Amino acid sequence: MFGLFKKKSEVDILQKEYKKLMKEAFELSKINRSESDKKYAQADDILKKIEILNP
Repeated sequence: MFGLFKKKSEVDILQKEYKKLMKEAFELSKINRSESDKKYAQADDILKKIEILNP
């Protein structure tokens, strides 16, 4: 209840986006492999940003 209005950190936001992209990439891998690879690349870029922010 007390964390209801707590502002999310940049890492939390990036992790949520990473998880979303990985899910989309998995779903696309069944249909369109090239689009799936693009999503995986985007997710990898976000993962690199997360690693930079976490010491």
